[in-house]
Amino acid sequence: MTVMIFGCGYSGKAIARAFAKKGFSVAGTVRTPEGAEALASHHIKPYIFDGTAFSPELLAELQKVTHLVQSIPPGKEHDPLLKLVSGRLAALCPKLKWIGYLSTVGVYGDHGGGWVTEETPGSPILGRSIERVDTEEAWAEQGRIAGVPVAALRLSGIYGPGRNAFVNLDRGTARRIIKKDQVFNRIRVEDIGSAAVFLAERNLAGIYNVTDDEPCAPQDVITQAARLMGIEPPAEVAFETAEMTPMARSFYGANKRVSNEKIHSLGFQFTFPNYRISLAQMWSENTWRG
Repeated sequence: MTVMIFGCGYSGKAIARAFAKKGFSVAGTVRTPEGAEALASHHIKPYIFDGTAFSPELLAELQKVTHLVQSIPPGKEHDPLLKLVSGRLAALCPKLKWIGYLSTVGVYGDHGGGWVTEETPGSPILGRSIERVDTEEAWAEQGRIAGVPVAALRLSGIYGPGRNAFVNLDRGTARRIIKKDQVFNRIRVEDIGSAAVFLAERNLAGIYNVTDDEPCAPQDVITQAARLMGIEPPAEVAFETAEMTPMARSFYGANKRVSNEKIHSLGFQFTFPNYRISLAQMWSENTWRG
């Protein structure tokens, strides 16, 4: 059994580790030779893929692939992988059994802090999220043509070792920006890997929210991390007057609580169901630096 992860970055490496623990051979793509060296150091077979064509070596590997994860976000040219496999997925990957597509809870848009589920119609407010909805549907169609189940994993804010509130506090970049009634979900990167394996082993298709149990105000996470570190949290800053990039500010335009009940109901258990459990584990085991 071989899994190929296109765009094997932060989440991709966690997915690779989760599959490797199940006995899979793991391979992944990056854009540069330096990235390939980094993948190899993580015991992931590296391939360079720039989004325009498959190398002969990558084409040969695809013939062996049983599970495929697409983690490359759509860009100006849309989904680069989708364009290359469209209509010929079965020929390129004759052994393929399952596809996972990493999407985002941004597809739901703003719901004024209300709960959303996989059945909630998408109303994305950002261009990149609108693109995700179309790409989810396009991958599902390619799966139907090839006779392969496709699962779209809608991810909330990703964090974990090396990317977390402790790191930001340590660097002096953490900010407690206060916007009334604003909440976000988040997801620990290892739980993304576990969820991908869970869905793959069961050949499950469809849309799944992969997100924690407890949406909360973003400043609460900073405060909890500071408490564990034994330091004072940074001063509160009003959202209205905070200096932010347009992209950072845009995230606050979508206020919602995302339910993970669907994947829970199938028997999946999150190792890190809320930020308090997750932060406590990283701090006590000193893994927060990555």
